[in-house]
Amino acid sequence: MRDTAVISITIALPEALLARLDMLVPPEQQSQFIAEAVDRLLILEEQLTAINESAGIWRDENHPDMLSDTDIDNWLKNLRSSW
Repeated sequence: MRDTAVISITIALPEALLARLDMLVPPEQQSQFIAEAVDRLLILEEQLTAINESAGIWRDENHPDMLSDTDIDNWLKNLRSSW
């Protein structure tokens, strides 16, 4: 997670979720724990957004050399041979 200024906020959590948090995370570490959890979930949401925005970009007619699994395997083999 990036180092930035810390701003205090108030959030509401379901009682059962708060009980689990209290049971597993010491009070002095809860803000950091929640910040890391939110950061991880935001990263996943950003990745899903990027995937959804790029859906449909690939067109078979633009890549006639990669229509079959064998074509793709050969392309990967060629690519990896340069490593």
